[in-house]
Amino acid sequence: MARLGIDFGTSNTGAGILRDGRPAALPLEAGAQTLPTAVFVDFTDKRFVYGEAAARAMMEGQDGRFMRGLKSILGTPLAREKRRFLNERMTLIEVIGRFLAEIRCRSERITGQSFEAAISGRPVRFHSESEDKDAQAEIDLREAYALAGFRAVDFLPEPEAAALAVAGEGRMLIVDIGGGTSDFTLCERARGQTRVIASRGLRLGGTDFDRSLSLAHVMPLLGHGAEIGAELGAKTHAAPRALFHDLASWEKIAFVYDAALLREVKRWIRLARDPVLFERLAEVLEMHLGHDIAYAVEAGKIAANDSERGEIALDVVQRGLRIDLWGVQLQHELSSAAARIGDMALATLKDGGCRPDQVDMVVFVGGSSQLSGVRQALARRLPEARQETAEVFTAVVHGLAFAAR
Repeated sequence: MARLGIDFGTSNTGAGILRDGRPAALPLEAGAQTLPTAVFVDFTDKRFVYGEAAARAMMEGQDGRFMRGLKSILGTPLAREKRRFLNERMTLIEVIGRFLAEIRCRSERITGQSFEAAISGRPVRFHSESEDKDAQAEIDLREAYALAGFRAVDFLPEPEAAALAVAGEGRMLIVDIGGGTSDFTLCERARGQTRVIASRGLRLGGTDFDRSLSLAHVMPLLGHGAEIGAELGAKTHAAPRALFHDLASWEKIAFVYDAALLREVKRWIRLARDPVLFERLAEVLEMHLGHDIAYAVEAGKIAANDSERGEIALDVVQRGLRIDLWGVQLQHELSSAAARIGDMALATLKDGGCRPDQVDMVVFVGGSSQLSGVRQALARRLPEARQETAEVFTAVVHGLAFAAR
């Protein structure tokens, strides 16, 4: 029974097989080795759309519901809540199952093979603060694979998969920072063989960085922290925080669009000291602009990391509305998260009975591992280890292809 290696990620997903003994990431979309982990429910054509086409449908303002970051809901009550999608009532586990079925279908079309089994990457910890949620997340994901038509699925921690594909020899620490989690594997490579020594995981990733930046820079422009007056009297209270946290969280944005909530926000406009803020919020909710904002924050983060200055462009909300995001500012605002990542790396070494000066190299995997603040945090804690970058987006799927053999 042929097995397909699948790296189901918070932000991007890849699939891989071995070809002539070498791992190959399948071109799930034209010209790309991964595709966005994104789903669009097209209300006009009554169908589900996946990957880049889903993101494009959202950006073009087509009538439907866009979802991204669904991996983050695994293990939570949100995963099993029944919701109406087109003419069906489905759970988000079933939506993930349809997404994985699309991955299977595309992989079979590309390779000409039939895949009834999968070996899937998984974070070392889906939920680092809860054993129960962590166990439930794997149960949820296993169910999604079954719904996708896979008769069997095995799981391999993502940094351990990446370790199988990394070049070089010696003692190395794999640091895999993806959209939703940060994972660490201490391993030894000698004569082409890999020995895993210790692994740890932390529920902290790129989408958390985006949420922090959105709450700090964007949500105040929509009324986060602003005062709302009472219908009678002079008392005021701050706008409820939960709405802004959901609007800043990739996996929750799709579920904030509610007619009753929009009516409430329009009431805030009438009672607010600064009604312009809530007028913008009403526009975001009425026009379903939450994901547009999230993409703008993500783009600003990447730009500020790559140069001295980036920009969060919010023209979609209000023409000319832009926020400067400086590189030094980005490092400062994400320093606490970077410190947590660095400390978890040291904890992984301690689990393996290894001192920092005994690590030959730190190998970075995953899109968010490119943040300079994260790399500096690791350099401070392992100053003698050289830093290497593996195939950032495909190292895990290459390792899963080896494991599938």
